[in-house]
Amino acid sequence: MKRSMKVGDILWTCVKYFSLVFFGFWAVIPIVSCVITAFKTDAEYQNTSVMTLPKSFLNFDNFVKAFQQANMGRAFLNSIIVMVVVLIVSVIVGTQLAFVLTRFKFVGNTFVRNLYLFASLLPAVAMQVTVYNIMSSLQLVNHLYGYIIMMCGTDVISIYIFIQFLENIPTSLDESAIIDGASYWKIYWKIILPLLKPAIVTACILKGVGVYNEYYCANLYLMDNDLHTIATSLYTFVGPMGSKYNLICAGVIISFIPALIVFLLFQKQIYSGITNGAVKG
Repeated sequence: MKRSMKVGDILWTCVKYFSLVFFGFWAVIPIVSCVITAFKTDAEYQNTSVMTLPKSFLNFDNFVKAFQQANMGRAFLNSIIVMVVVLIVSVIVGTQLAFVLTRFKFVGNTFVRNLYLFASLLPAVAMQVTVYNIMSSLQLVNHLYGYIIMMCGTDVISIYIFIQFLENIPTSLDESAIIDGASYWKIYWKIILPLLKPAIVTACILKGVGVYNEYYCANLYLMDNDLHTIATSLYTFVGPMGSKYNLICAGVIISFIPALIVFLLFQKQIYSGITNGAVKG
């Protein structure tokens, strides 16, 4: 009996490790293919297969061309401006809204929560006709500040992360502060906001990745080349006469480097934020 159990455990362990290696292998293939293609010349890309190695990995001409022709310097600046402003506004609005919904029991509290839940169920693409008409009427199309205002729209996932985290913070802290003469604003700023740091890290990761990689709305509302974000700048090399995928792959690697640097520098905070800022029950 014990021997059969050991054999079963060994088989199950083999299956788990095989599945991890198998799916990990298939997940890495697109990245490897992108790196290989980024170093190929036009002739090499047209005459070789995707996984054929280039003649040299020291040829950085594609990276220089991608950065210059796609105006990626300006695109990086636009993306950073949008992401920083959106994250600041989302955190301030989201934490304040969560503070009101969890600490103040008023008529319609549940109704307001359900409205945000209902809004999260609506597909964003289906609402773009109405949103575009509103943006056009307010003359916010093809302006970076207009795009920022639209992206600052309510982030329902972040709000629910803040709400769930706040519900685990005892109200006795608020009551003690009120007894000491603190106002609600001081309670929010001095007590609640510092305690929400893990939830804020989690929300910033989710929102920041979404804003940095957002393409559809950026392509729809920012038409001028000087207004391109990092996601839309890569489509400079896509046209009716064909696509230069070696330059696109070089641009993808360039756009990936800042995110990789941020991850390496703040991986401890990111891991702790995801662990501690997740929805608690």
